[in-house]
Amino acid sequence: MTLQQIRYVVAVADTNSMNEAAKRLYISQPTLSSAIKDLETEINITIFTRTNKGVILTSEGEEFLGYARQVLNQMELLEEKYIEGKKIKKKFGVSTQHYSFAVKAFVEMVKEFDMNEYEFAIRETKTADVIMDVKNGKSEIGILYINEFNEKVINKLLKDNQLEFHDLVTCKGYVYLWKGHPLAAKEKISMEELLDYPCLSFEQGDNNSFYFAEEILSTYDYRKTIKACDRATMLNLMVGINAFTLCSGIICEELNGSDYCAIPLDIDVNMNIGYISRSYGILSDIGRRYIEELQAYIARATV
Repeated sequence: MTLQQIRYVVAVADTNSMNEAAKRLYISQPTLSSAIKDLETEINITIFTRTNKGVILTSEGEEFLGYARQVLNQMELLEEKYIEGKKIKKKFGVSTQHYSFAVKAFVEMVKEFDMNEYEFAIRETKTADVIMDVKNGKSEIGILYINEFNEKVINKLLKDNQLEFHDLVTCKGYVYLWKGHPLAAKEKISMEELLDYPCLSFEQGDNNSFYFAEEILSTYDYRKTIKACDRATMLNLMVGINAFTLCSGIICEELNGSDYCAIPLDIDVNMNIGYISRSYGILSDIGRRYIEELQAYIARATV
């Protein structure tokens, strides 16, 4: 196994195409295909399944890719540090469930660094994708929540993928709605009072299980439900049809705007928000800085 072969695998995974990867690598497609076949033979696994529409990672390939990205990341750091004149952009990515405070902390962290030297990425995405992004090295850190309902399933999934969950904050449940909502003036809101209004939740795609839901009380028998894919759509629905969602109560007005409010839910329910990272890895300096910014923002918001 060579570093060049590892680079080839990552390039194909990033493009989902042998042809596109070959162009990016400035080599011929047959050369690339042959090199990857040689690697698969050497390590005795199938990394990619070839189809008429391109290439798809196998389950074994996904695991290999996670290690491959780590090797390349470490190699880039070595080259930058020890090869004179070698200027390589450092990469840092975060994958998160739909939390405005996670984005706000990312914004504040990015301001501290020279963007000419870093390649940043933040991905608001589905729960399963948060986990897989960190497993495969696409993101260094993932932000999600667990509670009594989903913790066994999520913790097993993290353990199986060699990931660890680190606590950030434990929150009570809140109802998030726009300030013109008929219930917006209440000090607390019961589930019964919410029954006549549409409940919003984030679409989880092929992993649309209650255990992967981003919202607490995902198994509650709501009369009206709507699924959405992004925060902006949810905010529009709140205004347009008096919809609501359930959340942590940690809201960033700078990003979501000041037309919305979080009101305590009149039921004893907790959500434990934290970050995930690879069990066998060490956070980079920029990763640690992001976590510090996240902790500082949460501390201010929960005083």
